[in-house]
Formats: sequence, structure tokens, C-alpha cells
Amino acid sequence: MSSSLSVYMLDPKATRSLVGSRDEQLLQAIRDNFGDDLESDDSWFSSEIANGAPTSYEALHAVVHGGPFREGQYAFQYGYAYKRLCSLTGSFLDNSSFCPFRGDWLEAVDEGLRALRITAISVAEFGYYNGIPASIPHYDLPRCGEWTHEQCLEAHEQFEQTEKDTAPQLEPAVVEAVRDVAGWLRHAAARPGFGIVGFVS
Repeated sequence: MSSSLSVYMLDPKATRSLVGSRDEQLLQAIRDNFGDDLESDDSWFSSEIANGAPTSYEALHAVVHGGPFREGQYAFQYGYAYKRLCSLTGSFLDNSSFCPFRGDWLEAVDEGLRALRITAISVAEFGYYNGIPASIPHYDLPRCGEWTHEQCLEAHEQFEQTEKDTAPQLEPAVVEAVRDVAGWLRHAAARPGFGIVGFVS
């Protein structure tokens, strides 16, 4: 089974502030402009919705209003609702080296980063749950990680130092993935307060 990593550059604080904001204008704008996307997602999860999972809009409404939430296996919809907020407030970044991926690919890219002495960030962290706000229930997928602006700055500086040194030999696919990561960091480092959020699904 393959997975996919979706990566967004955004202001994490601004996006997290939407959780529990009760912003009805935001919800209406999403319904008006992204209704087809919501319907498509509901079609994909139709069997889960029939068994008690919230619809995409219901999950989004709960996240923006800070509840009420349904606990258990159907809480996955709230993670996808937060991903939608990130996609709306952020810029989608090139994920061609990570879509799709299998097995321990994220860990393999991390090994490449460490070989280059890039230690401030980890792409494997996107496969955990530490990027989803604690107030949002979640279950299994999507998983989410977050790099702060400070982490991005530090990692970008580490990349710049590596470029001055003799780089170790890496697998071509890992080199390509590392280049993608370097591009993400370059964009985030240039925007004060901006970081990176990644979702594995």
C-alpha cells in the first residue's frame, strides 16, 4: 500500500487560530468555492459516512467551532478538515518525490539529510500526529507534522553550509527528495513567521 505526503507553506499560528474561531464567513466561503471538493471527499468516504462518520463539511464546521466532535474511528474526518484549512491558508509545495511513496521512504530521506548534516528538521515527523492541534480529535490518517519558522531557518542555514562542503554520495532518488526539501525550506525561510506543515495519507 502506498502513501502520499502533501506539504504546505503557511503561518502555523494563523492557521491554528481558525480552530475554534467560529468564523461563519470562512465556512460559507468554503461551501461556496469548494463545494465540489467537499462532495468528492464525501463520495470517497461514503461508506464511513453511512456508518456514522461526519461529512466533510460537518467535520470542518466542528473544527472551526471547536466541537462538538465524534470520538473513535470516525474522528479521521477532523484531521482531513484541518488539512483543508491548511490548504486554504497555505501554499502547496512540490511533493513529486513523495507522492506516492512506500514503506520507510521518509526515514530514508531523513538518513540522506543527516548524511548532509541537516539535523534541524525530519520529514518522518510528517508521519506522526504532532502537527494536528491538540483540541482536534484524530484517528489513524491523516498524520501530520509541523516545522516552525525557526526550524526552517536553521535547516536552510545547514543546507547552505553543506553546499560549501563536499557532499557524500547518495541514491539518486534520495538526492531528488532532498532537493525538494531544500526548496521548501528556501521558501519558508524567506517568509517571516512561515513554516511547513505536512500531511501523510
